[in-house]
Amino acid sequence: MTVICGACKFETQRLSVGEWRSLSGDEGRDQELAQIVCSLLTPSVTQSLPERWQGEYTIERASDWIRNREREGATLLVLERSSRSPVGLVILFESIDEQLDRTVRLGYLLSEPAWGKGLATELVCGFVDWCRTVNIATILGGVERHNVSSRRVLEKNGFVCKPAADNKADLFCELHL
Repeated sequence: MTVICGACKFETQRLSVGEWRSLSGDEGRDQELAQIVCSLLTPSVTQSLPERWQGEYTIERASDWIRNREREGATLLVLERSSRSPVGLVILFESIDEQLDRTVRLGYLLSEPAWGKGLATELVCGFVDWCRTVNIATILGGVERHNVSSRRVLEKNGFVCKPAADNKADLFCELHL
C-alpha cells in the first residue's frame, strides 16, 4: 500500500472521515478503538462480509481485527459530524496496475442505527470525490449478491456491478474516474 490511502480525509454534509488513528495519539486510543470496532461490527452488520469477520466481537477479537487491517491497508473511521459519534468504517487497499494507474479497492460498513438514512450513498460519493482530487484512476468494490442496498449505493455513485468471475455469491463493482 502506498501512502495515499492513509492520507485520505474528507467531509460530507453529515460525515467526517479520516484515518482511524488520526483522532488521538495516546495509548488509551487502542482500547477506545477496539470498543468502537466492537460497537460497529455487530452480527447484522457483518453478515454480508467475509465469513472470518462474522459473529460476535470481544475487545480481544476487535484488537486482532484492527491489527490485521493495519497490516493490509488503510482503515478510516466515519464520524457523524454533528455528534462526533462513530457510525462506520472504510477499508482501503491501494495498488498500481500495469499501466501505472492507481487503483483503490473500497470496502465500507455502517452501524445498524445509521442504516436507511442515505449515509452510505453520501459516504461513497465523498470518497469518489476525494479520489478524483488525488488522481485515483479506478475504484473497485465487492458486494455480496443479496446485499441489494450496498449494490444500489455503489450504482448510484456510478459503479458498474457484474457477477464476480471467481465467486457466484458476489458482485464485482468498478468505477473508472
